[in-house]
Amino acid sequence: MVQITLEKKKLTNVTAKVGIVLDITGSMQGLYKNGTVQEVVERILAVACKFDDNAALDVWVYDTHFSRLPSVTEKDFNQYVQTHILNNDAIHKFGRNNEPPVMEDVIRKYTVEQDDGMPVFIIFINDGGVVKPIKKVITASSVLPIFWQFVGIGDSDFEVLKKLDTMEGRLVDNANFIHLDDISAVSDESLYDQLLNEFPRWLEAAKEKRIIRP
Repeated sequence: MVQITLEKKKLTNVTAKVGIVLDITGSMQGLYKNGTVQEVVERILAVACKFDDNAALDVWVYDTHFSRLPSVTEKDFNQYVQTHILNNDAIHKFGRNNEPPVMEDVIRKYTVEQDDGMPVFIIFINDGGVVKPIKKVITASSVLPIFWQFVGIGDSDFEVLKKLDTMEGRLVDNANFIHLDDISAVSDESLYDQLLNEFPRWLEAAKEKRIIRP
């Protein structure tokens, strides 16, 4: 199914790094316990396996603090959330949300530690409010080879994220937001179509502005 979406959106020859950032604030507790977050990881791994440079999904979790976790691959995705997140006492869990620190770490990984100019596709899972300074991070990172795909799950209003497309002061539009009230009710085709909707346009704009290699 991912392959069909990639062909439709002319992404079959694209190689990128793919990462996922998972909200682990208090309001997400039920979604971790009932398996929703594990399902999200598994379905998004399918995207990573198609165009990530090493068929792996880089993973972060955050509340007021953040943790960078081991990458997940097709070999070890079973029980990933239980093993690496819920059973991991080193992770700060179920507090309040603070997005900028984890976003700065994503930027650090791909532009300082692994500065190879390859496009980066970040899927950012969130179930509600984000702090307003997130806008500064998105604006500042518009000159970098990183595209932020925010995915709202649950029934919050997502006021800040809904305005991403109209944010001014950026070199290119480097972020998109989709809302999936109940991700388990969304078909694979619809999920991948929505996830990859704006990424191709960003790739073109980023090449034009020489943010990534043509």
